[in-house]
Amino acid sequence: MYSTVSAIVVLGVLIFVHELGHFLVAKFCGVRVLKFSLGFGPKICGFRKGDTEYLLSAIPLGGYVKMLGEGKHDDEGDTVALSEDDKPFSYEYKSPWQRMAIIVAGPATNIVFAAFIFSIVYLFGVPSLSPVIGEVNHEMPAFAAGLLSGDKIIAINGEKIEDWEQLSTTVRASGGSELDIDYERESTLLNVKIVPKRIESKNMFGEPTVSYIIGITASGATEIKHYQPGEALIQGLSETWKISYLTVMGFIKMIERVVPAKDLGGPIMIAQMAGQHAKAGILSLLYFMGIISVNLGILNLFPIPVLDGGHLLFISLEIILGRPVSERKMELAQQVGLCLLVSLMVFVFYNDLVRIFSK
Repeated sequence: MYSTVSAIVVLGVLIFVHELGHFLVAKFCGVRVLKFSLGFGPKICGFRKGDTEYLLSAIPLGGYVKMLGEGKHDDEGDTVALSEDDKPFSYEYKSPWQRMAIIVAGPATNIVFAAFIFSIVYLFGVPSLSPVIGEVNHEMPAFAAGLLSGDKIIAINGEKIEDWEQLSTTVRASGGSELDIDYERESTLLNVKIVPKRIESKNMFGEPTVSYIIGITASGATEIKHYQPGEALIQGLSETWKISYLTVMGFIKMIERVVPAKDLGGPIMIAQMAGQHAKAGILSLLYFMGIISVNLGILNLFPIPVLDGGHLLFISLEIILGRPVSERKMELAQQVGLCLLVSLMVFVFYNDLVRIFSK
């Protein structure tokens, strides 16, 4: 129950942010918005303000903004003809660039929102692994140089080491060159020179790669690292870029079959992870929300009909061809896209259930 509530909150906020992006840019472009709905299907409740009806619908797996002139039919399937007075406020009669801006606004808002969330997390402080050695591998250069468990790495090649991630990155990037390491042992500052060992390992996508190590592991000691507002913003933007890159590369590696498709997760997995992060604290839940927000933004940009990326594809073809793509062709493409999405949803549900029962 806890996981379900956490997932509904996370997805509800992100869907609202996504649709709000479409809504605000549509209004800015002078398009009349008829409906703003959280969820699909039957209406649970709602209210009307101005031209727009705001709805909460029964199926909480998405949302939508319905604009005047978007589609040729009303909710009952009847053909709708726009009057001359309505055409200036119609999505259909806006320029391709305005329509493109409206479509891009949803995914873009998710990505900007993620950067904002990450910045908030860094502002309030994030746990960081201290550069304190836990174990030393007896067959590695660190042991031969005399490093012991409990030693704290202070600097490498004159550069101050703030946390374990910086330490690890510096060693891996050494290329095997000798490292001048300052460390602290029982309040005494010591120095040692170590040549990292070249090893062959696998990256996060399971691909073979070459790296350099000295043979130490972290003690697990952590400290909360706080950032000033400007630093937090930079860290938030950096984290957004990193998660975006990993998301895109993850899909590419899955297509290349480097990453197995069984690793894909769906709503059940999201609910489980949301519950775990919620139990860890509000900042942990916010960080998880930022990751899902980036994923939602990028996934919607894929050129699949019925997704925002599919609409962008049709508008791009319109710009290239100098005329709109025929309604019949768009309807057929959207039916194919819908089948693909339903198939994907069934597949990720299957993966989620297999993980649950395999335990």
